[in-house]
Amino acid sequence: MAMDNRARPRDHKWYSRFVQMMKVLLPVTAAVLIALILVWPYLRTEDLRFRLSFAALTANQNEDPSMVNPRYLGIDKENQSYSITADLARKLASGTPAVELEMPKADITLQDGTWLVLTAKNGVFQQTKKTLDLTGAVNLFHDSGYEFKTSKADIDLEKGLAQGSAAVRGQGPFGEMQGQGFRLLDKGKTIVFTGKSKLVIYPGMGKSVQ
Repeated sequence: MAMDNRARPRDHKWYSRFVQMMKVLLPVTAAVLIALILVWPYLRTEDLRFRLSFAALTANQNEDPSMVNPRYLGIDKENQSYSITADLARKLASGTPAVELEMPKADITLQDGTWLVLTAKNGVFQQTKKTLDLTGAVNLFHDSGYEFKTSKADIDLEKGLAQGSAAVRGQGPFGEMQGQGFRLLDKGKTIVFTGKSKLVIYPGMGKSVQ
């Protein structure tokens, strides 16, 4: 019984110290959490600005700055939006607006709601000129059901034009076609095959072709 009486005061003293310590720690912890909640949006904003400001990066001869999953947004002369994405972007040279892209993809939206998509293995994007040069497994998809494949294409995003001098093959709702080159006008509303060309019309679709 004497031992129990001695243990109780010690336990009571330890519990009192614990309560006093928690009275200090809890308000401090709460204040830190509130401060983090208030500061966190600003930290996220700064991080976002850093990831999107690729054009502001500088490099010397020993550096090779690049951006993973870049996204460029723009508007053409008719106020129609377009976007360019890629797996990787790399500046060709310091002080120039040209950007080398790996696995680029260009999405162009038209005023009537239709869209045009171009993909390739590689590309060079000129930000000031609003041009995109695609090379390697170039694919062109149009909302109306057309699909074309070639090895090289030059796109003028500002004017909505595209052209290529390499062999091109394609298919659409009315048949298959191929040529030695192509010109895409008015964001895909008109496609002209250049050089020696061939058109195969699917049965029953001849009346829809003019």
